[in-house]
Amino acid sequence: MVGTHAPTGGHRLLVVEDEPAIRTLLESALRLAGHTVSSTGTGLSALVEIERSTPALVLMDVMLPDVDGFEVTRRLRAGGDFTPVLFLTARTGLGDRIAGLRVGGDDYVSKPFSIEEVLLRIEAILRRGSGTPAAAAPVPEVLRYADLELDPEAHEVHRAGRYVPLSPTEFKLLGYLMANAGRVVSKAQILDHVWRYDFSGDDRIVLTYVKYLRRKIDCFQPPLIQTIRGVGYSLRLPREQPGPDPTHPDPTYPEPGAEPTGSEQPC
Repeated sequence: MVGTHAPTGGHRLLVVEDEPAIRTLLESALRLAGHTVSSTGTGLSALVEIERSTPALVLMDVMLPDVDGFEVTRRLRAGGDFTPVLFLTARTGLGDRIAGLRVGGDDYVSKPFSIEEVLLRIEAILRRGSGTPAAAAPVPEVLRYADLELDPEAHEVHRAGRYVPLSPTEFKLLGYLMANAGRVVSKAQILDHVWRYDFSGDDRIVLTYVKYLRRKIDCFQPPLIQTIRGVGYSLRLPREQPGPDPTHPDPTYPEPGAEPTGSEQPC
């Protein structure tokens, strides 16, 4: 069953949580923060409610009684719906958290959570999408560096004239590196601009996604994603010495807990 409430301001949010006590807590806190709140306890009903009410953001529990939150989000993205999704999960492993981001989630909060943290994460996600309306926004500029090209409007990447399929998060990360081509960006800067964390996040996610990108982008020569030891990363041509071998793990960081699947294979 779906419950609704309509205060005077804020955004329309959907809470997808099968535990009544947690759902009630979230509803109350979000309404006090001035939001319009709908709620449901199953994945299938969430898909129906998202289409019906077009919320600005969905708080999505991962463990649901029918279709889990990852699958719900995967279906949304496959259908062209990019409503922001904030996962609520008791799964604290790095692999699980990365899985949520890879299916198109925008962020996650681990259970047990504080209401203050949930509200901060919601504010960060909504602030990211609160810029100039799409109808009035300028056409985004195509980014180019060496033989690498990223088209934000078409959401496509080509290297050496070949199409390179990227996940949404890989695309954001590459776009940030290309926008700062030649400059060094730290893991903290990447977390802030790609995942929009307002406070310290888990920088192992950055290490994992840099590895994913290298498998797709740097299977061409020369390698463009350079590790600057103790500082961060830079998208630039190698300087004299050859870059890292993309067929082997980068010695400057440990292997991540989760390995890429299908779409993350080298070219």
